[in-house]
Amino acid sequence: MNKLFNTKNIIKLLAALFITVTTVISCQRNGSAEEDDLPQEELTNIVLLVTEEGTTNTISYDYSIGAGGTPTIPLKDGKSYTVEAKFRNGNEDATKEIIEAKNEHFLIFDFPKSNITVERQDGGDLRGDGKRVGLRTKWTVVKAVNGEAPFLKLTLIHSPQSVNDAKSGTAWGSVTGGETDAEAKYNLSN
Repeated sequence: MNKLFNTKNIIKLLAALFITVTTVISCQRNGSAEEDDLPQEELTNIVLLVTEEGTTNTISYDYSIGAGGTPTIPLKDGKSYTVEAKFRNGNEDATKEIIEAKNEHFLIFDFPKSNITVERQDGGDLRGDGKRVGLRTKWTVVKAVNGEAPFLKLTLIHSPQSVNDAKSGTAWGSVTGGETDAEAKYNLSN
């Protein structure tokens, strides 16, 4: 019995326990799975529903996270579009969780090779600071193709310390702090 409970065995057991606990905690954002209402690993798709103003024709552009392939959204110069962002986890709509935790989320729309104005509209996503997450927006296209291979990089930020919905460089929206919950790329064309 002395051999089972000697100091070396206890130290080895404590070291193994420490490594196990450290590994489990480091795999969780902010140290606790309960703190994150929308774990990054659970988002599988970001779908943009694009409707040209003056029409009722809505076209869906589905970006599958981690699956490769980039959808192309055709936009006409001088036109405006209503765009709704939907987030999916397999067949489940995860957008509701974003709306429920709207103070912890913010979307950044970056158009580095286009001239497009983004206006955040009512989508039930008004944050406590008076800013909108960006689940429903109006895009006014000045020039869809303003450089070679234009694209939109859409980023969902989790727990930013502060947000700004104004244009910053080529992006509509910026944050201080936070982490990326999901990111998608959509090619743009005329």
